[in-house]
Amino acid sequence: MVKVISLVNQKGGVGKTTTSINLAAALGKENKKVLLIDLDSQSNATTGLGLNANDFEHDIYDVITKQCDIEEAIIKTKFDNLAIIPSTLNLAGIDVEFVKKMLENKQFRQNEQLKETLSKVKNAFDYVIIDCQPSLGLGTMNALVASDSVIIPVQCEFYALDGITLLLNTIIMLQQSLNPKLTIEGVLLTMLDGRTNIGLEVIEEIRKYFKDKVFNTIIPRLVRLVEAPSHGLPINEYDPTSRATEAYQNLAKEVIERDGN
Repeated sequence: MVKVISLVNQKGGVGKTTTSINLAAALGKENKKVLLIDLDSQSNATTGLGLNANDFEHDIYDVITKQCDIEEAIIKTKFDNLAIIPSTLNLAGIDVEFVKKMLENKQFRQNEQLKETLSKVKNAFDYVIIDCQPSLGLGTMNALVASDSVIIPVQCEFYALDGITLLLNTIIMLQQSLNPKLTIEGVLLTMLDGRTNIGLEVIEEIRKYFKDKVFNTIIPRLVRLVEAPSHGLPINEYDPTSRATEAYQNLAKEVIERDGN
């Protein structure tokens, strides 16, 4: 069975896109067929895998607005078992497009467009990883309605829990209405600087708050991890011996183990 996982945190700069790219690539290394969906108009997951707007004809905006079939937007990457539906700046107008459609058609289900399109390709993949925008707008709502679970990246820095309550309340709301099966896959601690005490304090606080929902894997703050996207490579291709490569491979194994696959 395919597992659809959204990476969500409305707070920016927490390692969400970095994790989306590198978890997807690590799952591919574990012989899982993976589709990465870039659902952020900044397109960082797209460029992080070496693609730009000249490399494709269709993007996730075209898919959601039914300007093309989802199969037409899927691009096979050069990385093991990894495909992507890219994003462009077009996605920035998705909220306006949905409001327009709602005004034209009272039956238009604004939060279920991605879910409907994903159903056509689910049998082709083991995992669908969705990199969401840093907000709880309609794009993110679409991702959460289409998902089986959520990974919440949390930075190991002061104010780490800012906004988490709003996100958790949103998840609960969706569980009670549009997506009863939605669960929290796990909370991922990112950007740990082992030289500071604050990082260790945040780890303790997060684990006290989320308990067994926190992944054992912690993603370190490393220069090589920051460099990799500028080369259009996941970390396991840019620096196979990096501690970050090991960390994301461990995270992939944790995800697979939690799913019982």
